[in-house]
Amino acid sequence: MWVADRWKDYEILDSSKGEKLERWGAYTLVRPDPQVIWDTPRTHPGWERKNAHYHRSAGGGGEWEFFRLPEEWSIRYGELTFGLKPFRFKHTGLFPEQAVNWEWFSPLLKHAGRPVKVLNLFAYTGGATLSAAAVGAQVTHVDASKGMVNWAKENAAASGLKDAPIRFLVDDCLKFVEREIRRGNRYDAIIMDPPSYGRGPKGEVWKLEENLWAFLETAVRLLSDNPLFFLVNSYTTGLQPGVLKYLLELAVAGRFGGYVEAGEIGLPIAGSGLVLPCGACGRWQAQRRPSEREPRRK
Repeated sequence: MWVADRWKDYEILDSSKGEKLERWGAYTLVRPDPQVIWDTPRTHPGWERKNAHYHRSAGGGGEWEFFRLPEEWSIRYGELTFGLKPFRFKHTGLFPEQAVNWEWFSPLLKHAGRPVKVLNLFAYTGGATLSAAAVGAQVTHVDASKGMVNWAKENAAASGLKDAPIRFLVDDCLKFVEREIRRGNRYDAIIMDPPSYGRGPKGEVWKLEENLWAFLETAVRLLSDNPLFFLVNSYTTGLQPGVLKYLLELAVAGRFGGYVEAGEIGLPIAGSGLVLPCGACGRWQAQRRPSEREPRRK
């Protein structure tokens, strides 16, 4: 498992009975997590001193209960700053486990020795975008949600990257990829974090298990003649890391050669020695290179 264990402003303090107790900067939140199926004593004082608690509804969805939590606040990861706020579906605007992927691709970009164009699809609030831009890449950030794209712009400004070469676009990712192919545009690296389920602008249904292969085959056509890497994330529980590995071997390595690996990504739970699984990712790179700071595997 690849573990995002370099956070200073975020940590999972404890976990039990389907929930995790998290510290986001100065505030503690309790949120549900389907991976936490153990029933251990809740001895950490944070359970009683929480600033917010997301209660899952038996009929699906849920709602927040607040205790002295501001509407918005921010945390840092290295030189990057991310604005946070609790909103629907228990989210805060950041997936901290993704930092392990930022640590993986940043050295590849930094030491490429040439200008690098990165395409970030389903880019959300810009964690990967800012990490790539911070080491000098030119980034095209695409997400279908205008609110998420505006949030990413705010994160860029807060991180001192307002004038970085980032192109922020509100667009359907598949439609954008198809247009870029027709325009003849190419990218040296592609990052994608597709949803498990969604609907397109005309009501088209997206299901990851049914649509990912075709989307990958299309997106690979945007890679330059000398690509650096291709990263795919998945939060769909039924999609195992091995499947992502096979997809990248068939769609990318079959065309460009290179090296493919896949695995779970996770977050350490303070004090217990456990690591909470938080999804899977597949990574293709043109060649294996020693990075400046290899993420810890457990």
